[in-house]
Amino acid sequence: MIRRTKIVATLGPASSEVEVIDRLIEAGVDVVRLNFSHGTAEDHVRRAELVRERARAHGRAVGVLADLQGPKIRIGKFAEGKIQLREGDSFILDSACQLGDQGRVGITYPQLVGDVERGATLLLNDGMIVLWVDRVQGTEIHTRVVQGGELSNNKGINRAGGGLTAPALTDKDRADILTAAQLEADYLAVSFPRGAADMDEARRLFREAGGHGALVAKIERAEAVAAIEEILAVSEVVMVARGDLGVEIGDAAVPPGQKRIIALAQKYGRVTITATQMMESMIHQPIPTRAEVSDVANAVLDGTDAVMLSAETASGAFPVEAVAAMARTCLEVERQMPCGGTSPVPDQALQRVDETIAAAAILATQRAPIAAIAAFTESGSTALWLSRAQPRVPIYALTPQVYTRRRVTLYRGVYPVNFPQSRHDDPAQVMRAAEDELRRRGVVREGDLILITIGEPIGAPGGTNTLKIVRIGGPQRA
Repeated sequence: MIRRTKIVATLGPASSEVEVIDRLIEAGVDVVRLNFSHGTAEDHVRRAELVRERARAHGRAVGVLADLQGPKIRIGKFAEGKIQLREGDSFILDSACQLGDQGRVGITYPQLVGDVERGATLLLNDGMIVLWVDRVQGTEIHTRVVQGGELSNNKGINRAGGGLTAPALTDKDRADILTAAQLEADYLAVSFPRGAADMDEARRLFREAGGHGALVAKIERAEAVAAIEEILAVSEVVMVARGDLGVEIGDAAVPPGQKRIIALAQKYGRVTITATQMMESMIHQPIPTRAEVSDVANAVLDGTDAVMLSAETASGAFPVEAVAAMARTCLEVERQMPCGGTSPVPDQALQRVDETIAAAAILATQRAPIAAIAAFTESGSTALWLSRAQPRVPIYALTPQVYTRRRVTLYRGVYPVNFPQSRHDDPAQVMRAAEDELRRRGVVREGDLILITIGEPIGAPGGTNTLKIVRIGGPQRA
């Protein structure tokens, strides 16, 4: 059995050398994430080139996801590096403060004073520190400590329930979009979008810079949850970014929120990534906790396309072991979960020929002993529609397009195959070559039935219009 759920691994100091990248690919990485919150443009370009070089050496396609930092609303620095806050203390957030002390600290986002009022709750350091706003005065936000603890330099600030007006794209993000286009990112992730307009702006900037990748909306604001359907309408992928999201909407609301977002993404035919703290103990330990394994398993059961590792592979002591643990968890869950396949676009009319072919293909896998699907594709759209139905059989995306092979690395149950072809090729010969390729890979045997989707004439993007069922080693039949 081949693992269907894909694995995204973040690169960083622990995973930037050739030997480690080789081992990550061998362990099962499908997509690498470049975190633009850290490192230089040169670092990211070098890592992308290295990953692609090593992927080619392994005969694999590995996607590259460029993740923009987004607006980071943080406190400033303390004269002594950190303080200890106790419940009931008065504490001031002051945009005019240079070095903080026991009574106040600076903030990097001066507009925060206009985003809060008496009664608002501010959460610092991923919710570890809770402040109740008493009043706003000039550059100062006067608060009372509800939950105390140690507070050190540059910790993040969230508002419970959302409501911060910081734009999704900063000047740094605009510069980083140019880098993402330069390194030919397959996916561009937008942090903290509030609605469709933020995604539209990111797409415009990315396309103007020459970028061709798909857009990922990171759902980590309360406003994004409220606007999830309009965001889905303009994004190819959504990421359930549970860190900041949990701080804004509350930790108990994250699990049902995750299930709702994934379900809506499936309804809209979108790809999903589930992220944050999936195997966080593996930053320091060689095996995950049982709770972490269950967390990954539940995301797979929810139907996510991919699960993501962050610090576990970027800076952890066991990056390869983390990928291996995630891979074996996904595979074991998939062995035991039902996987039948439904219509790729339930409860709505089919508008395109390739969607109709995909729906017919899924129906065929439910009624006949099909061993595999071979989808000839230029853009990857047919493979995407097939993937949305989560059929019981693997989907091989046969394409000459390198960008398409990299993009489908994120689609659940889809496996890219480099398959050169020409518009002048004879369809019968092309399909026979596809049979030979699947047989060479060991995924089918003599006598197996495979389902082939193809566009005639060959090579036209969006042109899938034919479905054939073929017996390996035998005569073709429509």
